[in-house]
Amino acid sequence: PVPAALFDFGLHVFHSGKTLAADGRGPFYYLPKLENHREARLWNSIFLYAQEEIGLAPGTIKATVLIETLRAAFEMDEIIWELRDHIAGLNCGRWDYIFSYIKTLRAHRGYVLPDRAEVTMDRAFLATYAARLVKICHRRGIHAMGGMSAVVPGRDNREATEAAFARVRADKEREVGLGHDGSWVAHPDLVPVALEVFDAAMPGPNQIRRPRQDYRIDPAMLLKPHDGRVSEAGLRDNIAVAIEYLAQWLQGRGAVAIHGLMEDAATAEIARMQIWQWLRHGAEVQLTDGDHTKLTAEWLASLIQEEIVAILGHLGPTGFHCGHYASASRIVHEAVTAATPPDFITLPAYDVLNALD
Repeated sequence: PVPAALFDFGLHVFHSGKTLAADGRGPFYYLPKLENHREARLWNSIFLYAQEEIGLAPGTIKATVLIETLRAAFEMDEIIWELRDHIAGLNCGRWDYIFSYIKTLRAHRGYVLPDRAEVTMDRAFLATYAARLVKICHRRGIHAMGGMSAVVPGRDNREATEAAFARVRADKEREVGLGHDGSWVAHPDLVPVALEVFDAAMPGPNQIRRPRQDYRIDPAMLLKPHDGRVSEAGLRDNIAVAIEYLAQWLQGRGAVAIHGLMEDAATAEIARMQIWQWLRHGAEVQLTDGDHTKLTAEWLASLIQEEIVAILGHLGPTGFHCGHYASASRIVHEAVTAATPPDFITLPAYDVLNALD
């Protein structure tokens, strides 16, 4: 067994490294999920070894590091230093970052987050993290990349498409105003929208020469939770999204459009960790009729069962069985009620996937 990241990197740089370098097109990489500078140091040693082995000049390999774990947000300078000969920039990874925040602080009542829809990039710990990333990147002369707009336009629904464009435009205006040098979108149709915003506010190739030393970053703000409510609608949505995504994952799909958003594994991770956190701390849930009630294991089990019945009614027994929704529901239920939640929900899901093979 070998870590997939090392296997993929080794194959790619061995077969394509020299060709990409000769054309000035690489080899370039994204490094996701780093927790600290020691992992950056490991990747730097891997890059040095690979360059020497295949005959690339030192510093030919370039990498952008996704800052999508809470610990890494406190070590941006150190990560850049360890990769100083290869670093191209840092990138905000919002979904995974929210998941890491919840997972890291899950046992602390003071850090319980509201509905996922209220955990937005313009407030609390997310706004601080994005501002800190821009400030540090520009101080070090590298690119600060914005996060992905997960909205997916509906090509057959003009109204939904225009609403998606408006949401992406507002998100990109916030990013370019903050100082980001580029960004991500979830769908090709959204590229022109993002380009229009960045071209209007950033006529040059980047904003690196615009230092952001005026940003006053209080380290405590990197932990400040969002204010907001835990609603029955938000709870039901987390259950539905976690089960739907995991079922799709078991069917072999890594990215899935759900409720107008492009979701990946981090979505299921946020959903199940929020439910675990709400259950652990007995969150008061605002019901649809305006009343409030405490989240209990019994009520949660009944909500999961209601979602299973709804899926059965929509897909029928054959679709439900072939889609692995029973396995997905069981994994989600066990993860949200476990005394200690699994580090990643895909770990128990791999057991099911291996059994299917």
